[in-house]
Amino acid sequence: MSVNDDLPWIPQVLELIREAVRKDVPVLGHCLGGQLMSRAFGGSVRANPYKEIGWGEVRVCDNGVARAWLGELQSFETFQWHGETFTIPPGATRVLENPHCANQAFAIGRHFGMQCHVEMTEELIRTWVRGGADEIKAAAASPAVQKPAEMERDMEARLARLHEVADRIYDKWSENLVRG
Repeated sequence: MSVNDDLPWIPQVLELIREAVRKDVPVLGHCLGGQLMSRAFGGSVRANPYKEIGWGEVRVCDNGVARAWLGELQSFETFQWHGETFTIPPGATRVLENPHCANQAFAIGRHFGMQCHVEMTEELIRTWVRGGADEIKAAAASPAVQKPAEMERDMEARLARLHEVADRIYDKWSENLVRG
């Protein structure tokens, strides 16, 4: 699914995001949600040079906005499943990046959009791997696509570390809700 697909609900969701911003309600988006946020804020979505499927490291950008959201964290391993990417919308700041997809997350005020997935669970990974087997095979030449066995390797420990990062992001976003 893509923000660029001609689906009747996409304009409605874009307007819902804009309305939340007008009402000063913090917005948070993962992957397609981050792409929708970028588009709603004046950015664009296009094919990424590399399809990313599986675990991959992202770097926290060296700027005050990134530090406000992630503290002193320098990098972390996250889960990916995308072939498109968003641009950093006007007025926003890049928060996360990696060599395969420069725009992994952005923040604009109290709003946070991600290309990566910090919300993953063991069940979600196993379900996506089963349901996306053909997509994984078709994209196997990408340096950022893993085999299913690698995606499922050491999941408990990987997810525990990922959830620590997710907690930081969700805690910051929740603080913004309270201040609203």
